[in-house]
Amino acid sequence: MPVRDALNIALEEEFIRDERVFLIGEEVAQYNGAYKVSKGLLDKFGPKRVIDTPITEAGFAGLAVGAALSGLRPICEFMTFNFSMQAIDHVVNSAAKILYMSGGTVTCPIVFRGPNGSAAGVAAQHSQDYSAWYGAIPGLKVVSPWDSEDAKGLLKAAIRDPNPVVVLENELQYGVSFPMSQEAMSQDFILPIGKAKIVREGKDVTIVSHSRSINYCLEAAEKLHSEEGISSEIINLRSIRPLDVNAIVNSVKKTNHLVAVEAGFPQFGVGSEICAIAMETEAFDYLDAPVERITCADIPTPYAENLENLSFPNTDVIVKVVKRTLYRKK
Repeated sequence: MPVRDALNIALEEEFIRDERVFLIGEEVAQYNGAYKVSKGLLDKFGPKRVIDTPITEAGFAGLAVGAALSGLRPICEFMTFNFSMQAIDHVVNSAAKILYMSGGTVTCPIVFRGPNGSAAGVAAQHSQDYSAWYGAIPGLKVVSPWDSEDAKGLLKAAIRDPNPVVVLENELQYGVSFPMSQEAMSQDFILPIGKAKIVREGKDVTIVSHSRSINYCLEAAEKLHSEEGISSEIINLRSIRPLDVNAIVNSVKKTNHLVAVEAGFPQFGVGSEICAIAMETEAFDYLDAPVERITCADIPTPYAENLENLSFPNTDVIVKVVKRTLYRKK
């Protein structure tokens, strides 16, 4: 099942389950969504629950927060999270802080979702990864699905959560198909926010990543195994905030090596936080080599295809870094 279909099913199931749920954003209704994630929802649920907006992120995000504070359960779609910068005050100052500032008396059950990170040929202003941006904010939960089960289970969990959740999808993953278990096809399927998943077990090195970068990690692990006999354990974070610290620590205890892979900028990123975890927990006592970070280049994303390709982690870079941390020859 393609990731977009898994998201679509999650939306439909939650619309049916709870009449307070509605979707708002640019082109979500009549156009069936910019990436067809909301295909068919307008016909099934009508214009009161699937709402097209003008190009005004600050306006409809503020409206959605107000609706959440009034007892509804809005899903606010950004056509890309780059556009969420227009509405970040509502996300960070209104939605995220209200539970604390009200002494626990006011909840804000809202989902902010849409494609995050780089796509292809969309240049600097449309290619940023906001995992670290929103992952730094107390009061927000932030999830980053990779495959179809992630997409369905995490989106349903986000919609049912009593507080704001940011769902960072990836445009290039929407059309990628993944197997769905019988359990995942159930209307009651939910993935717990804050729990990572080991997508490949190994004993020599732990590779921690999320979203589309998992694709490259799996390819690298297969190459490392076939060419070098290296056994890689790959952790799909699924959740950026809260981060599953125990999953990382327990894996490092087994492998004694740690590599973090992300498509965000190097400074103050998710990889930086993983490095801090390795230093500040018992994982440090088990490390046989320094932690390695793989990130995108520390530049605005180029438009030129050749430079864009050089700006982001890929299979060969992961292979090179893993061999380096294991003190293998180049």
